[in-house]
Amino acid sequence: MTNLNNVDPSELSKFSDLAHRWWDTQSEFRPLHEMNPLRLAWIEGCSPLAGQKVLDVGCGGGILSEAMAARALSVKGIDLASKSLKVAQLHALESGLLNVQYQEVSVEALAQSEAGQYDVVTCMEMLEHVPDYASVVKACSQLVKPGGFVYFSTLNRSPKSYLFAILGAEYILNILPKGTHEYAKFIKPSELARAQRDNGLQEIDIKGMGYNPITRRYWLNKDVSVNYWVATQRSPN
Repeated sequence: MTNLNNVDPSELSKFSDLAHRWWDTQSEFRPLHEMNPLRLAWIEGCSPLAGQKVLDVGCGGGILSEAMAARALSVKGIDLASKSLKVAQLHALESGLLNVQYQEVSVEALAQSEAGQYDVVTCMEMLEHVPDYASVVKACSQLVKPGGFVYFSTLNRSPKSYLFAILGAEYILNILPKGTHEYAKFIKPSELARAQRDNGLQEIDIKGMGYNPITRRYWLNKDVSVNYWVATQRSPN
């Protein structure tokens, strides 16, 4: 059954309050700006974006959407935070990007009207902010074309991720605002893998992400105990 109310109002409020700071590279969104080149390179390495129709689920202020739009045929970014979308729309206008558009709609609702319309679907740093991540995985699978690619990134529910992603990032290093993440919503790779399999998505790559707070450098590795990224491909039929 499709979950059309798969949203946490407190999460929307949290990101709406910060919406005006999305494109400030020294703001709470600095980590997204710093890791964005790595995200784009990883996606491109798995499935080149040239000529592709892309959907960015949980696009926020459009940081990844704009980067992909510079390479893809077209990009649609969707989110339920109105203020963030307005920031994204304004920045795209200022950037002169004509092939990126934004829509305030849930991924589940969009799946009912645009199923099988996208070559690539990205859902990055979003699954850990919704009540029902499996519902999002299902909708992403419905939206991508057979043989198309779906990308996820999220946080593992492990003692190490609690130490690094919450205590370290939010309370010690102050990289993220306190309360950004809720540990109970973190997702084990095995849980995400099950949701992917249940919805016809085959895992083709999984990477962990490392970070050096002194150099502010991000890199991909095999350690999925904290942040991890998953590339999947929808079965051809």
